[in-house]
Order: sequence, then structure tokens, then C-alpha cells
Amino acid sequence: MNFIVGIVISTVAVLILALIPWVGVSGLNLHWLFGVGIPYAALILFFGGLVIRVIGWARSPVPFRIPTTAGQQWSLPWIKPNPIDNPKDNKWVVLRMALEVLAFRSLFRNTKLQFNAGPKIGYEWEKWLWLAALAFHYSFLVVLLRHLRFFTEPIPLFVTLIEKLDGLLQTGIAPITGYMLPGIMISGFVLLGAATFLVLRRILIPQVRYISLPADYFPLFLISGIALTGILMRYVFKLDIVGVKELTMGLVSFRPTIPEGIGVLFYIHLFLVSVLLGYFPFSKLVHMAGVFLSPTRNLSNNSRYVRHINPWNYPVKTHTYEEYEDEFRDKMVEAGIPVDKMQEQAGS
Repeated sequence: MNFIVGIVISTVAVLILALIPWVGVSGLNLHWLFGVGIPYAALILFFGGLVIRVIGWARSPVPFRIPTTAGQQWSLPWIKPNPIDNPKDNKWVVLRMALEVLAFRSLFRNTKLQFNAGPKIGYEWEKWLWLAALAFHYSFLVVLLRHLRFFTEPIPLFVTLIEKLDGLLQTGIAPITGYMLPGIMISGFVLLGAATFLVLRRILIPQVRYISLPADYFPLFLISGIALTGILMRYVFKLDIVGVKELTMGLVSFRPTIPEGIGVLFYIHLFLVSVLLGYFPFSKLVHMAGVFLSPTRNLSNNSRYVRHINPWNYPVKTHTYEEYEDEFRDKMVEAGIPVDKMQEQAGS
């Protein structure tokens, strides 16, 4: 029942986080705190924490080659190597990292063990997790890029292009009011659906449920809350886009201002985003930066033809076998133990 505790804790935590700006803005009129102070603090925490984590990883010594390998290493000319899964040099490492970061190659090659009829064990590809992870990360990226329209003036061409491609599903004109309905942004719904799939996977698969902690559920619930409030602002509740643009441009230009008429739902959305930014460097989400500094991924496996010496080694007083034999030769001969020097003398 530990997974229920984790789900309850994460759900309550996200609900409390959503209630904080609702009370602060609607009841206490703390628009400046939730519209300016907390976003700035979250950005400082995000970049500062990320820099500290990256510096810590970069300073960690890696004296030996420890790449994760899943194929034949380069050795003899007549043995076919696997240059991607066992890279010989840096150009193959770059290709391997690119496939890992852009296509989640290791997750694509993941297999699932299952017991078939009788005492047989079978393995099958586990592609649903790969598809969900790919959809989750890329939809998140598209959402972030789309939101650059609120922080730039003029809006870059690539942002406009991404927004048009993401909004291919146009809903047209409402039949009663005659107003143009907002275009459906695919990425928002894909992000919410992928996050829901990842949560259900942790609940329904016993092995994954057993190892899941509140720290695994919380970021998924938090991102789902961000996606849900964004969808509500776009399709359900009326939002002053001009006021939001004025607020965000004030944040970017360091001349913050709080326009009138922005609904409390926007402050809830902004606060949840700020919490995610502040939480990011200290959570498992920081793997976004850690994957580039992982020695199991960013090193080539050249230990067969390059000698790697541990830089931590220090001079150690040794006692060689020759010195040992010189010290105990008489006793060894007396005990009938063969010694090298006597054998050499006998051979000569």
C-alpha cells in the first residue's frame, strides 16, 4: 500500500500548491508576489541549482573508462565491432549520445521479461514506454518553444512556425455565437496524455509500483497540473492575453508590471511553473543535464589499445619476488622449494 501513500502525498501537495496562489491572489491581493517575486526567485533557484549540480558532476574524477556497453568491442580486424553500443572513439560517442538524447535509443531497445505457458521465459520489446517518453519530452519541448511568444517581441519566425504546425487542428467558428474558436494545440493534450500514461504505468505494473516513491509521482502530477491549467486557460476560461504578454515582457526586460484583469487561474499556472523550475535542479528531472556528463555514456571504450593509469596512485614500497628469494633462498632450498637463480645456474 506504499504506492497509495505516495499518490496521496503527491496529489495533496499539488492541490495545496494550487490553493496557495488562489488564496494569495484572490484573498490577499498578493499579485506582485505571485506575478513577479516568486517567478524571479524560481529562475534564480533553477539556474543556480543547475550550475551547482553540473559543476559537481564535472569535478567528479573518472580515472577509468566505464562506458555502458552492449556490443562487441573493437579488437581484431576479422571481428566485427559494434561502434554505437561500444564506441571506439569520440565520433561514435557523439553519435551514440545524439541517438540517446534525441531518440531515447536505450529505451527503444528495452525488453520485458515474461513467463510463457510452461516453464519458459520469454522476452518482448517494450515499446509503449518508449513512445510515451518520446511523446512526453517532445510535447514538453514544443510547449516551451510555443511559450516564447510571450517573452519575445517581435516573435521569432521559428516560434510562429511551431505554433502553426502544432495548431493544425482548427475548430472553426462556433455555430451559435459565430466567434472563431481557438485552434487546438496538439502538444498540450499530448503532454497531459503522456503524463497520465506514465502515472498509470507506475500504478498498474506491480514491479514498477513497488519501486515508485512520492518523488516519482510528484513531478508527474505537477506537470499534469501545469498542462491542465494551461488547457483550461486556452479553451474554457477567458484570459487577457494582452495583459499576460505585458506581464511576461516586463519580467524579461526587468521592468516588472502587474496589469489589471488577469484571472487567478493564470497565477495558479505561473506558480506551478515556478515550483517546477525551483524543484528541477534537486529532483530526478535534472537528468536532462546529467545525461551529458554521465561517464557511462560520454566515454569511448578504448581500454584495449590505450593504457589508462589511475591518477590517484601514489608510490608504494614493494617487495619483489627476486628480493623475496634473495632473502629466503637458503630456507627455500632446504625445504625443497625450487628457486629461480639456482635453476638459471643449473641451466647455464
